[in-house]
Amino acid sequence: MATTQTTVDPSEIAKFEAMAAEWWDLDGKFKPLHMMNPVRLDYITRQIAAEFGRDLAADLPFEGLRLLDIGCGGGLLCEPMARLGATVVGADAAARNIPVAQIHAEQSGLKIDYRHTTAEAMAEAGEQFDVVLNMEVVEHVADPLAYLTACRQLLKSGGLHICSTINRNPKSYAMAIFGAEVVMRWLPRGTHEWSKFITPDELLDLLRSAGLDPVDRKGFQFNPITWSWRISDRDLSVNYVTACVRR
Repeated sequence: MATTQTTVDPSEIAKFEAMAAEWWDLDGKFKPLHMMNPVRLDYITRQIAAEFGRDLAADLPFEGLRLLDIGCGGGLLCEPMARLGATVVGADAAARNIPVAQIHAEQSGLKIDYRHTTAEAMAEAGEQFDVVLNMEVVEHVADPLAYLTACRQLLKSGGLHICSTINRNPKSYAMAIFGAEVVMRWLPRGTHEWSKFITPDELLDLLRSAGLDPVDRKGFQFNPITWSWRISDRDLSVNYVTACVRR
């Protein structure tokens, strides 16, 4: 029997396994994601609505869409997508994340299919989705191109892939590593490796090589004065996001 190839990096998985119980603690180790989540959701919902002609003012605007959140963690994105009507699968290579996500979804009265698996395994099984969310994952895998290729295989023709990650430059080191891990202590030291960060141009090349067609790119900009995030058309210097379709 053939063995499914995987881009999972065991050392990266171990980092997130150690933090799994804190996913829904607003002041815990995932505080940065909770702070960023509103702008992530704003971008995601607008892109899905535009691509599939959905009205965000409707009660269940994403009803009928099958959505995968790969690297779902504790379900911070899965739950709002389910509330908007999507049929949601949340997948994560870190086993300890899954029961945390399942329990929180049950407590919230939401039906979400959480799985301990990888993008490669799901692609090999022939899974297909209208939307694949790939948020803050690509900088943690062993082979970004192979991983993104598996994500493309998971999309139906015309499907939407949304991928966010962190730029690689001195500013991203200062903010995402030194600031978040050393100064603010939001994350344990070593959560991110600066050498694994990917520049926007590098990511576009990887996405195209994987068979995806980029249609949009924005920055997630943090304002230390207002202590808030916003979407930026120009500033991709640290956190940024891309939208692609599978033609």
